[in-house]
Order: sequence, then structure tokens, then C-alpha cells
Amino acid sequence: MSKSLQAIRGMNDILPAQTPVWRYLETTFAQLLDSYGYSEIRLPILEFTDLFARGIGEGTDVVDKEMYTFLDRNEESLTLRPEGTAGCVRAVLEHGMTGGGQVQKLWYAGPMFRYEKPQKGRYRQFHQIGVEVFNQPGPDIDAELIVLTARLWKKLGLSDSVTLQLNSLGSSEARATYRDALVAYLQQRFEQLDEDSQRRLTSNPLRILDSKNAQTQALLADAPTLHDYLDEESSAHFEGLKARLEVAGIDFKINPKLVRGLDYYGRTVFEWVTDKLGSQGTVCAGGRYDGLVSQFGGKPTPGVGFAMGIERLVLLLETLELVPEELNQPAHAFICAFGEAAELAALGLAERLRDALPGLRLLVNAGGGSFKSQFKKADKSGARFALILGDDELAGRVVGCKPLRDDSEQQSIAWDALPECLAACLA
Repeated sequence: MSKSLQAIRGMNDILPAQTPVWRYLETTFAQLLDSYGYSEIRLPILEFTDLFARGIGEGTDVVDKEMYTFLDRNEESLTLRPEGTAGCVRAVLEHGMTGGGQVQKLWYAGPMFRYEKPQKGRYRQFHQIGVEVFNQPGPDIDAELIVLTARLWKKLGLSDSVTLQLNSLGSSEARATYRDALVAYLQQRFEQLDEDSQRRLTSNPLRILDSKNAQTQALLADAPTLHDYLDEESSAHFEGLKARLEVAGIDFKINPKLVRGLDYYGRTVFEWVTDKLGSQGTVCAGGRYDGLVSQFGGKPTPGVGFAMGIERLVLLLETLELVPEELNQPAHAFICAFGEAAELAALGLAERLRDALPGLRLLVNAGGGSFKSQFKKADKSGARFALILGDDELAGRVVGCKPLRDDSEQQSIAWDALPECLAACLA
């Protein structure tokens, strides 16, 4: 027997019953960003592999283990994007969007790809909404990004279910000094580290701070902390950010072990986390990457941004039963037409109703059928009214209007009066 067709593991269909909450999230976020003056950018799903190797960093789990990489027909190495920031930086450089100190406030949405072990809230094809800002060096824009995410949580009803964690990674020089101190401390305890942390000790030691291994975390209790090595300018920047968040009334927790998984971050890093989803607790994360544009060959350009996973936000809304009921509203009306002449008239009538009532959710029977079968379909659709067209209705230029959700009597309504009557009934 041939193998049955199925989706690739970790790459899921989003079915019609699920898409309304996705559209709700995406629309809510787009409207919020419009109100803050951000513009949408749409980026390719495929990029040259070198973009991510240079941007995210060799030795990171993303580059070493998780990227979908292949050779195309020209023997060039291409990668399905594992995140959005590197591609966005490439785009603004390629199109000269940051030259002359131009400020860019951009957002994007779409699928990302990482070869990870699939589990609830973590998939191999996952979807993100991301925001990137260029040529704004101060803590004020870092604060704005956090403030607008806080406003999103308020709009979604999630404010009491998420917590902000904050840290500063300082300058690259400060991180290099701290890195040496951390490596020296951990090398003396090498045998007590878990296998992943032993590997990271030479490739990406700051990621050990984020280890999920309990024994490693116990070792880190007495390790040097990054804040002891912060440079003066980064400390002032961090204090400025905290002051602005306090003015905005946003609570936060300093997490000195928060380093993020990508090499390009410096100074501000933050995560919004929840305890409602088990181990998959991060719903939004980001930070500052002032050196990334120059790393890609551009002039030094401050940058800061964040990304949030749509799957996790959908899961959080569903878990907390915060999906608005009106997202899954059935049709308002269902047109039943009996006979060829009535079917032709129903098509024209339906379009006139849609012109007159733009928000009308209207279904028209297709495929003919008996009176009984069409009424059965109308009832199954969940529509509030069945609109009936037959020979008698055509002759009188009326429509039979039968309520389907109560015991009210059927009425005959003139075609010209139907839009007004429907609008009154559906108000």
C-alpha cells in the first residue's frame, strides 16, 4: 500500500476552526502597531545561509542544530529563515533604508523554521510577529517596544498572565571581559556541568546561564554576574529604561541570567513569560542589537526589536478561555432557492444584499435539492434566518423569511424592503 499523505512532522495545518483566532491576533497587533507609527515589511522565507551564520552566530543551537539548509541548483547554500531579524537587517541595508540616519520602525509576520523536537507550543514551522527599529539608540525606544507589548496584553486580556523579565548584556567589550571570568569559573567545575553546557563552554558560554539543568543552575549560584562587569554607558542606558518603565506603570523583574539565544544581542534584553503553558513559558522576547548592521557590512546603526510566537499566544488565549465568542459567529442568513428561475434570482438577490449590508454573513444554497434538504442545510449552517425563493415568491417579488432559532412565524418581505428588514433584525 502507498503511504498515506500527511504533513511533515512539526509542520501543522491551521484549520478553518482555528483561523479566526489567528486573524484576531494578527489584526489586533497590526492595528496596535499602526497606532504607534510602525510600517509593515514583507521578507523572503529563503535567504543565503551565510546571513544567519554571520548574524545569529556560529556555535548557537539555531545555526549548529536547527536550520533547514540545502543547496539549490546553482550549488548555493540556502536556508529557510529560522528568525526574522537577520533578514530584516539585510533588507534595510540592501535598499538603503537606514542611510543618513533614517529612522525605520518596521514590523513583519510569517512562518519561521527550526528543526526542533515538536511539542505543544513549539513546532518546526512556527509563526512569528516581529518588530525592528533602526537608528534609535536611546532607552526611550526600548521602553516604547515594551510599552506597546504591554498594551497588546491588555487588549487581549492577558495582562495578569504574563510577567516581564529584563536584563542588560552591556557592551561587547564588557561581555568579553565577563565571558572570560565566567569561563574561568566554570572550567574549574567542568566535570559537574551537563553535556550541553560543557560543549557551550568553548563555543557560547553565556548560553550556559540559561541552562535548564538543575545541577548546572546550582553551580551558577556563586558564578560572576554580568552586572558586575557592565560598562558605565550601558548601566546608564539600563537605568534610563527602568525609569521609563516605572513611569509607564509596567512591573518588571531583573533576571541576570537572561541572555537570549542569539549572538547579536547587546545591552537591553527582555522576555515576557507566563506560567500558564508549562515549559513553553516565553511568549515574547527581544532586545538591542546595535552591532548587527555593521557586522553585515553597513555603517554602525543602532537596532532593537522583538518577536512573539503566534502559536503560543493562541494556546495561551485558548488555555485561559480568552478567545472572544464573536470570532466564530455563524451566518446571518441562508437563501433556499427552488427551481432554476429561483436559483438565478437568488444569485442576484444575494449580491444586492451584500452591497446594501457589507457586514452581512450570507450563504446561498448550491446544488439544488428538495425543500427539506435545503432547510436542513440552512439549519446546520447555524444561520438565524432562512430566506426562501420559489415560483410564488418570484411572481410576487417577495422573499419568505423564516427564523431558524426561535418559533417566530415566517414572513413575506418585498425584495426592496429586505435589506432594511434584515438590518433591523440583525442589529
